[in-house]
Amino acid sequence: MKKILIAFLLLTVKLGFSQTAVTNTGVLYVSQSSDILYTGSDFTNNAGATFTNKGQFHVRGNLTNNETGMAVGTGTLYLNGSTAQAVNGGQAFKTQNFVSNNVAGITLNNNLNISGFHTFITGIIATSATPNYLVYEAGSSYMGDGDAAHVSGWVKKFGGTNFIFPVGNGTVERTVAISNLSASSEFNARYLAITPNPTLLQLPLRSVDPYEYWPLTRTSGGTAQVTLNWDRSKVYFPNYILPDLAVAGWSGTLWVDNGGTAVGNAATTGTITSNAISTFNLFTFGSRSYVLPLSLTSFTANKNVNNVLIEWTTEKEINLSHFVVERSDDGTSFYSIGHVSGSNSGKTESYQLIDNKPVQNIAYYRLRSVDLDGKQSLSRIATVMSAQANDRLMLVNNPAHNKITLLATGTLSGEFNYQLILINGQVIKSGKLSIQNGGYYDISLDGNVKAGTYSLKLSDNKQAYYYKVLVL
Repeated sequence: MKKILIAFLLLTVKLGFSQTAVTNTGVLYVSQSSDILYTGSDFTNNAGATFTNKGQFHVRGNLTNNETGMAVGTGTLYLNGSTAQAVNGGQAFKTQNFVSNNVAGITLNNNLNISGFHTFITGIIATSATPNYLVYEAGSSYMGDGDAAHVSGWVKKFGGTNFIFPVGNGTVERTVAISNLSASSEFNARYLAITPNPTLLQLPLRSVDPYEYWPLTRTSGGTAQVTLNWDRSKVYFPNYILPDLAVAGWSGTLWVDNGGTAVGNAATTGTITSNAISTFNLFTFGSRSYVLPLSLTSFTANKNVNNVLIEWTTEKEINLSHFVVERSDDGTSFYSIGHVSGSNSGKTESYQLIDNKPVQNIAYYRLRSVDLDGKQSLSRIATVMSAQANDRLMLVNNPAHNKITLLATGTLSGEFNYQLILINGQVIKSGKLSIQNGGYYDISLDGNVKAGTYSLKLSDNKQAYYYKVLVL
């Protein structure tokens, strides 16, 4: 192994390994592929310094870069610490090759740009909500990704070739792919759970998958096709009829049909690829037919004085084991409130279940049908509001893109002041919202509102509402 020549402010020293933090204030050059620079702690590359890696650069602590116009080099960066690591700084750290190998995880508080090959070994790469990106330059690629090694956050890809984004939620990998690009492009993608606005549909769509979606945006470029995949062993997938399946894209106001032909099995795994499209925002699975368990003809939930009555009717039940009535108090996490056995009479059947738990603001109900072979399907969601929740202001679209949409229910009226606030307390946008007896109301987002996470506050002289909003 060769030792490495490093010059700090015209002082020449020899260094191969360091167990302490290293700061480069001058010129640091790893000159050959066989050269190894190893730091067992943090490494900082200061503004005004020069760092070029043509060898093997191992960092077991945090990595910080403030050098403007950093050279890519031809070497490999290894982030292989035994405790959680972070990539920090004001300028992107650039490397030809990258090996991520930290079971404790790596957080990107700064962009990390890869021009060559990325090898996932183990550990989740998380990106901050600024957002920062794991960037794959044109011509780059990766291998070794999976549930134990992927990106929980944003991935950026430059170029005009097909690409699969190695994204997930930190527990399971749920990739999204682009193909048949018409021009060299810049795309950004991530994965999220709980699809926003699942009831805002444009025909011919009748439903969208409520369990997962992919923000996939294009900064520049032309058309492309989008490929989504499902894996029911990882995330529940509705009992869609494959010929009726489509790639659903969020237009900003509605989920629209982007076409596609699905292959696979709705009960296990499969994929669907959209038509060539030019509008990129949020994507999930859509169906051109209603997804109903068995022949479910109705499902309702109605509030009485002291309880909620859930009722449903079916036709032509065959091989049905039982129903599970589920409730959610936040619209996201559902829990069972009762089981009802199926009759399998083949005739029209009526069922009911009473929920005695008080409704504080809003309760969401759904029906899970379980067949004798274990297959399951879900009904649409029915909602019940408490008397005191009749006049409420609810956030409709989250994430938001060009505007934030709110729904005022009941007879809610008044002049509301609003503020859109960064995490550091800076008010980015403020104004007034006049609400008259309910309805939908929009707050437009101009160029001053960058992508990121914000707090939204709306208040009048009687009440205040607070929301956490992700802007894409």
